Amino acid sequence: MKTLFMVMALLFTLMSVTSCNMLRGAGEDIEDAGSAIKDAAN
Repeated sequence: MKTLFMVMALLFTLMSVTSCNMLRGAGEDIEDAGSAIKDAAN
């Protein structure tokens, strides 16, 4: 039971870190797209 809890905690931690990095990357992509649209409009 302890081992299962440790494995679940580790998986949760890894998934949290991965999702943060994915969202940060998506935010940067959206920001770059916004900058490109703004530059094209000028």
